[in-house]
Amino acid sequence: MQYLLAITIDESVPMPQEGEDGSEEMRAAWAGYGKALAAAGLLVEGASLTPSASATTMRLTLGQGPTITDGPYVEAKEQLGGYYRIDAPDLDVALEWAGRIPLPFGVVEVRPVRLFAAEDGTPTPVEA
Repeated sequence: MQYLLAITIDESVPMPQEGEDGSEEMRAAWAGYGKALAAAGLLVEGASLTPSASATTMRLTLGQGPTITDGPYVEAKEQLGGYYRIDAPDLDVALEWAGRIPLPFGVVEVRPVRLFAAEDGTPTPVEA
């Protein structure tokens, strides 16, 4: 079963930028985590997102057209910073790998992914 490991962080907390103290160690930890996921045969994909200030948000309201605004949808302390999609045998394995993410602070939400068949869009069976 596939799981999304959604990583949320508080963007107001400074992270080391390239060339600053701690940036190489942080980069190496994240690269090592991705390599370990791949070596275990679990990694489907992963990405880091640009800061939420670069987002464009579309709000959909029933009976009205979309409203498009700059910035994140909600004013929240934590914003989505990146994700991994993994193929793990069960939730326990997904949680084990979520716990290995080299995140100094923040939240990792682990959720099962519903896959859709490419041909006709019919949902594939999802284990509970």
